[in-house]
Amino acid sequence: MLDAEFFRRWMTATAAAVDREAERLTALDSPIGDADHGSNLQRGFTAVTAALEKEAPQSPGAVLTLAGRQLISTVGGASGPLYGTLLRRTGKALGDAGEVSESEFSQALRAGVDAVMALGGAAPGDKTMIDALVPAVDALGDGFTAARAAAEEGALATTPLQARKGRASYLGERSIGHQDPGATSSALLIAGLAEANGE
Repeated sequence: MLDAEFFRRWMTATAAAVDREAERLTALDSPIGDADHGSNLQRGFTAVTAALEKEAPQSPGAVLTLAGRQLISTVGGASGPLYGTLLRRTGKALGDAGEVSESEFSQALRAGVDAVMALGGAAPGDKTMIDALVPAVDALGDGFTAARAAAEEGALATTPLQARKGRASYLGERSIGHQDPGATSSALLIAGLAEANGE
């Protein structure tokens, strides 16, 4: 069973990964976006870890809802609302339970990913964070390590795609050959799950 402490570890692991990879995320964002993806997420997840330390929510759903709220209020551009929606919707789907099973979490995360697709209008193959998140959720039934591998593969697979949504879509064919920064940061988020579980 997964408790609030597990979800706090997930957010802390993600924040550390974003910190480590911020320059790479910004470098990926430079040719096809605003060159601020890494710094924006860094600011957001720093705020998330600070808020979790201060408030110490007692249920998995409350941890993710608080994290999502922080990201929406501190991250600029599209990333804040998209990541915030992902975590808030997942948290809402988990409800007030003090512990959740991996399968309950998997269903809740799928609800979160569906909410992101509805908000951004993106589908798999559009060269967005969805290209990492959908395979990750599909693989979650096989465990967190499988989800991490699926997310990383999904992020890499965005490189040859032409962007059809988001800022990169304005570039048309010039977006081809660049790995999507949102899919890359989403893979970091999923990798944080495996790390939080000691994998």
